[in-house]
Amino acid sequence: MGLTYFKRFRMEFDLTGPMMDEVVTPSGYELVPFSDDLLRDHATAKYRSFREELDANVFPCLARRDGCLSLMREITGRISFVPEATWLVHYRPARSTRAEPVGTIQGLQLEGWGAIQNVGVSPEHRGRGLGSILLAHAAKGFRAAGLTQMHLEVTTDNTAAVRLYERLGFRRTQVVYKAAEVAGV
Repeated sequence: MGLTYFKRFRMEFDLTGPMMDEVVTPSGYELVPFSDDLLRDHATAKYRSFREELDANVFPCLARRDGCLSLMREITGRISFVPEATWLVHYRPARSTRAEPVGTIQGLQLEGWGAIQNVGVSPEHRGRGLGSILLAHAAKGFRAAGLTQMHLEVTTDNTAAVRLYERLGFRRTQVVYKAAEVAGV
């Protein structure tokens, strides 16, 4: 194990200006507001979204199902948790009665800012606008909670996510480094 530093962008969005365009939820998908009984679904969506991604190196808990559930409990247990900015995407395959959790986003209020936590969409469901839908609803939730700014951090090598955030109106404001223990370094 060795210590590695991952370069990340802090990206910000002004909630007092024009909001993100509303994207229609594709057929077969359902956007679900936060409730305590959905913690396991959020954790499953988080695990499916991050388990094989770079961020699982930065945040090792994302590579484990139990780690994702523990993280969800930690986030939702904070006094700064913003349920209105926390959403889940379910996918219901044709002729199925069971919905699969395939996308998640969580929000916290930190130092007067809306802080996005872990925007995640399962790889097989990407490219359908689900990330945009989650971010737009989180932004509305932060605004409803009286916040005027929101931010997130993204690993700079995650170029698809950086492009998405910039397309939605986020701007890069700072470079930060996250230290992480990585096997084989």
